[in-house]
Amino acid sequence: MSTPSTDLREAITSVNAKHIAIKSALFAIPLLILGFVLSKSFFYAEPGYIYHVRTVTGSEEVVSEVGYKFYPFGRYNAWKRAMTVQSINGVASNSINAEKDANEAAASLPPLSIMFLDQVDAHAEATVRFSIPSDPESFLKLAHEYRSPENLLRTALMPSFKETLQANASLMTAEEYYAGGRTEFNSEFEKQMSVGIFLVKREEITVKSNRRSKASANASLGKDQEEYDEDEKTIFVVRKVLDEDGLARMKSQRFLDFGITVVSALITDMKPNTKFIQRMQLKQQASADRAIAREQRVQEEEQRLLAIARGEREVAQRQAKAKVDQIQKTTEAETEKQLAITKAEKLKAMAAISKETAAINLEKAKIESQTIRTLAEAEAHKKEVILQADNALAQKLDAEIRIQKIWAEAFAVRKVPTTVFGGGSSGTPVGSDGEVKAFMQMLTLDAAKRLNYNREMSK
Repeated sequence: MSTPSTDLREAITSVNAKHIAIKSALFAIPLLILGFVLSKSFFYAEPGYIYHVRTVTGSEEVVSEVGYKFYPFGRYNAWKRAMTVQSINGVASNSINAEKDANEAAASLPPLSIMFLDQVDAHAEATVRFSIPSDPESFLKLAHEYRSPENLLRTALMPSFKETLQANASLMTAEEYYAGGRTEFNSEFEKQMSVGIFLVKREEITVKSNRRSKASANASLGKDQEEYDEDEKTIFVVRKVLDEDGLARMKSQRFLDFGITVVSALITDMKPNTKFIQRMQLKQQASADRAIAREQRVQEEEQRLLAIARGEREVAQRQAKAKVDQIQKTTEAETEKQLAITKAEKLKAMAAISKETAAINLEKAKIESQTIRTLAEAEAHKKEVILQADNALAQKLDAEIRIQKIWAEAFAVRKVPTTVFGGGSSGTPVGSDGEVKAFMQMLTLDAAKRLNYNREMSK
């Protein structure tokens, strides 16, 4: 059984708890209100976006800086700075996801069906990237006109993308596109997306083929057949409409009025219809066959030229060999001729030198002879003077002395026999001294007679 004091304490505790709960509730309500107000007054500006902010007071603001921004009980729209419209394979239908696309693709379309000038349809894949204006005036004008990025994509960018791609296809035939006009096609597409669509008109013209055909119905004409008109054909061309200044007239892109610019415009793929592909395959096969035939013809021509070249080479080799032999023989004959000429000139020169030498020797001999004659005359004159002076007595005496000396020497060495038989008055010489002396005297007289000189001095 509870006492009065216990009941009183429980009552007081209950009152205190209710009082605390009331105070807590009164404190939490302002916090909740403040949190609600803050949640409706701040947002975080992401990079790569421009925000159109409208406040509760009716004012508008353009936010392009990153960070938390204050908008008291207003609203805002996020616009990508660059929006992309692309037509790619794998997209079943039009898909717009302006702020949440991870690939930054503002709008994704399936491959767009286009029609070339020669009535060939194809599915084109392309990508165009747009840049929206960042200045407040142009951006607010854009935001007021389209109100949201989705409306801009749906009502302006995507229709312009489709119209420009289809209009660009009408400027060129499929054969021209696949025959080397791909770059021109892409360039024209980017130009029309950036400036405007060309105004064109389709014309039918007649052109003549470069290959002239000949009629063959008249057999009597033979090779001189007449020409007929099958070398002409009719084609359709699309010409750009020009203004008075000669410039191409254009239909301006609507989005350009709001400051939107084209960053890039690319044609990524082009797939024509099956019939055109088959036709192109047939043309490729025909072209390949012509190329093979051309190569075979070139090969045959090369073989023919090779055979001619080989024959010409053999002839040239024989001619060259004969020419070498001829040159060698001519050179040898010329060498012999030059050697003979050189030898003759050498002999001639030697003869001339010998002649000159003989002339010199003759002159020298003449001089020497004259000198000897002069010396002999001088010596004879000298001797003559001497002889005239003493009648050559000295020489004569010297000669006589030498003669006597010879006889004396001969007498000294004569052989004298030890026994001499004979004598008397018989008159037979026996080699006595008297006989020798008489013989010597006779020789002396004979020598003197031969010398024919007298021993007297001349006056």
